[in-house]
Parts: sequence; C-alpha cells; structure tokens
Amino acid sequence: MSHRAHLTTVRVSSALRDVFKQEPYTARTLRSDVFAGLTVAVVAMPLAMALAIASGMPPQYGLYSAIVGGLVAALAGGSRYSVSGPTAAFVVVLAPISARYGLAGLATAGFMAGLILLALGVAKLGRLIEYVPEPVTVGFTSGIAVVIAVLQLNDLFGLGIAGMSESFITKVTALSESALQVAWPVVLVSIVTLAVSVFWPRERLVVPGYAPAILIGTLLAAVLAHFGQPVDTIGSRFTYEAAGVIGYGVPRVLPSFALPWTLPGPASGSFSLTLGTLRDLLPAALSIAMLGAIESLLCAVVLDRSTGTRHHSNGELVGQGLANIAAPFFGGVPATAAIARSAANFKAGASTPVAAALHAVFILLGVLVLAPALAYVPMASMAAVLLLVAWNMSEAPKAIELLRRAPRADKLVFLVCFSLTVIFDMIIAIGVGIVLAAFLFMRDIARFTQARDISDSPRYMGVPLPEGWRAVKITGAMFFAAAERVLTQLLAEAPDGSRLIIYADGVTLLDAGGTSALERFDAECVTRGIRVLLADLQPQPARVVHAAGLASGSHAIELVPTLAAAVAMAREDPG
Repeated sequence: MSHRAHLTTVRVSSALRDVFKQEPYTARTLRSDVFAGLTVAVVAMPLAMALAIASGMPPQYGLYSAIVGGLVAALAGGSRYSVSGPTAAFVVVLAPISARYGLAGLATAGFMAGLILLALGVAKLGRLIEYVPEPVTVGFTSGIAVVIAVLQLNDLFGLGIAGMSESFITKVTALSESALQVAWPVVLVSIVTLAVSVFWPRERLVVPGYAPAILIGTLLAAVLAHFGQPVDTIGSRFTYEAAGVIGYGVPRVLPSFALPWTLPGPASGSFSLTLGTLRDLLPAALSIAMLGAIESLLCAVVLDRSTGTRHHSNGELVGQGLANIAAPFFGGVPATAAIARSAANFKAGASTPVAAALHAVFILLGVLVLAPALAYVPMASMAAVLLLVAWNMSEAPKAIELLRRAPRADKLVFLVCFSLTVIFDMIIAIGVGIVLAAFLFMRDIARFTQARDISDSPRYMGVPLPEGWRAVKITGAMFFAAAERVLTQLLAEAPDGSRLIIYADGVTLLDAGGTSALERFDAECVTRGIRVLLADLQPQPARVVHAAGLASGSHAIELVPTLAAAVAMAREDPG
C-alpha cells in the first residue's frame, strides 16, 4: 500500500483493521486495553455529565453520547488511540439549540452533522485541517474556553441566576449584578473540587484526578447539608420519569432507541420536524460538523506525534460521522474525539482501538451501577471540573506565545477570532478568521512578486542590449493581487515605442486574474507601440498564456523559449 494511503483512501474501521493486520491480539494486549478503558471511563463519566449540563441537557444524555458515540467512533474510526464523547468545544453551539429546540432539536442537529462528517470523509476531505491557520484554531478555542468558563460562574458561586441569556455581554452583566449573592458553602465545594482536580494528578496516582475531585466534593456537600448548609446537586436540579415514577438525578437504565426528532422538545412546547426547522438547524449542524472534524483530526495529529503512529484522516471523519449518526437515536448529544481523554487513554497503556470501545462499555456499566449515587454530585463540583477543562482547552501558554512572537498579521487573526467567538458566534469567528488569514497571506505573497531590471546585469545578459531595449526579471506568483501591480509598474516605466524583454523563469503561477492583467498589459502595449518578448515561461504559465491566445501574431507579446534567444532577437531589432 502507498505511503500516502492514509491520506487518500476511505476505509471504515481503518485503525482497527490496521492493528489486527500488523500484530496478533493477545491476552496481554487485552489486559492493557481493559485497564486503559477503565481509566478513561473514570475520567469521561464526570466530564460527559458536566458537558451535557453545560449544553442545557440532563446529565444522562452526555453519558449516552459517550456510550454510543464513543463505541461507534472507536470501532469505525481511523485513529488508534482517539476516545470520543461530548467535548467542551460543542457547548457554545449546543446550548442555544437546546434552549430553543430541546433535546429533539439537539439530536436532530447532531444527526445532520453526522451526515455532513460522513460526506466529508467519503469525499476524501480529511486533509482540510491543514488549511485552517493556527491563529484561527487557537483564537476560537481560547474564545470557547472563555465562554465556557463564564457559563460555570453561576453554579461555581451559587448565584442562583435562572435562565441565563444567550448573549455573552448580557451574561456578564447578570453575573456582575448578582455578585453579592455568593453562597459560601457552594464556593467552598467549588474550591475543594478545583484544588483536588489540580493537585491530585501531580502526585501521579493511579486514579485520575476528576473522579477523586468529584467524590471529595460530593462528600463535602453531604457534610455541609448535614449541618444545614445544602448545596445544589444533580438530584435536586434534574428529575426523570421511569415507569410512571419520578426519580432524581440520573436514571439507572440503558439508553433506549428513539427517532431523534421524537425526543423531548423545548420546555415551552414541542419540536416539529419540518423543512423550515431543518433549514434553521442547518447552520448549527454545519458548526457541529466543522468543530467535530477540526477537533477529531487535531486530536489524531497530536496522538500521532506522541505515539509514532499514523491515523487515516478520511477514515476518522467517516467514524466520527457514523458515531454522530448513531448517537442521536439513543438520546446522545454530538460527540467527537477529545484530546484529554485520548491522551489519558494512551498514557494508561492502551494498545488498540478496543480500549476506547471498552471505555464506552465501562461507562454503560457505571450508569447501571452508580446512577443512584450520581444524584448526590454537587453542581458546584461539575462547574469546577468544567472550569479546569476550559482552562486546559484554552491553550493559554500557546496563545500568550503567539501574541508575543508571531507576526502582526497572525496576532490580528487570533484577536479577531477570539473576540468574535466570545461576543458573537464561533462559526462567524472561524469564517471571518479564515478569510482574513487568506487575505493577509495573499497580501504577503503578493509583496514577494517583484520585477527587477537586469538590463546591465552580467549574470543574465551575455552582451549589452541595443539602444531602446530593456530587460526585467519577474519573480513570484503572478496572481490577481500581484500581477496588476507589477505590470502597471512596467507600463509606467516604458516609453511609447520602446522594447522590453520579460525574463519569466521565476514566475511560478499565472491565474485567471493574472491572465486578465496580462491581457490588459498586452492591449496597452499594442496601443503604445511597445514590443514585448516574454522569455522562458514555466509550464503552467505557458499553458495559460497559450489558452488565452496571447501567443498569436496580433499581440504585442511574443513568446520566446529562452532569455538568450530573446537577447538575440533584440540585437536583430535595434528599434
């Protein structure tokens, strides 16, 4: 198989098939995968619940996403160590959907995003991640982190604000106005949970930090409640109905099959699947698909660097697409590969994608065994864990380094993406950021395209040119942003009736805009009686010039194979 097959082929379960093709699956491998899967499940369970809550959904739907989406992505994807489930990046997109359309709208948008991801993979567009500039990715991920952190402040300080606005400015205003309503028992639980989350991993203990932090936060909340200082918990915030009985917290049931659009709608009404609803959800679905593609492929690239393996980008998109198609039928919110969970998977000794699949199985067992206990988890602990997740995803050191050392254009792109993500919308930020980065890049490339006079250069001219002749060398891409400037400069410097040699071996590209500029240049030369010898064109510009008909006898421009031939022609025509 070609060394580029991982970039150009589309295979379902490519990572799993590659592993089993390369090495036998032994009992030792299974033990490694079981331990890694259990370790990641301990990390993923509180995160899945916290991210579902942050998205405006009851916690069990985050668990269902980790179970179904995590299992399908592991078995069908193209990355050996990636672990999929709800991620923090989705929160800013999902929260407005859940508020307006409920779980039905969220699941439907996730299903649409899965179809888009599947189409991207089948179309072999897995390499598109290479064309998203780093200032754009760092800008919008930092912006998302700020939005997520602000969303947690209500539960982190026990402010009791109901119905937070979708507007970032309005959120900040409401939080500022309620700052004096801080509940100190809630703050205590938040601080303790956050401290354990930060310091526990530094001790390099076997159990990951989120689980002990949640456990200690829960025990502290129980002690405070015993002394008359109750703290809001998952059980006090969320209820469910099973067999006609109202329960609190997370139901101890398997995720059940249901059409996504038949799931519960918004609190204010029901969800109707219509063409208008699908049209309204399409921008959100595109945002989810774009984020899912970017995050899953970035995760795979990071894992490749750490492990020395090589992922199948198109296969990974197919796997993520199938995961997001399947998860909504079981109430799951959108999922993608998560760098933190995937890194924990590798560090815990995972050998194959079976570890990620087992993580989903262990979460399922955790729901069946631990559901009653999950009702006692304080909301403050969930908020503290998400605050740490937001900090980790913000890539603050990278953002600071970018602002310190990057070129001004990259700083501008970063600040624009960050600001637009925080104040308006992530999809707007990405779109504007990519367009801005492209324009700034084209500006910089256009500056490299230069015309230099070589009439008296011994390096290029073997003999002096006759009177009235001038030679210039053009170097760089002659695209629309550069060609007009360079050719206008040549016309401004050329007297009527003069003679000009253009040495074009350094012209690497001639696009439609450059061709139009060259046609206008030719017409002006005809009008002003200027003869032009265009020497030594590279293959691509030569094809374009011939296709445009500029090589015919009715034009001022004459194509010459070499600079030496052009000089010889000039000596035969002294003007």
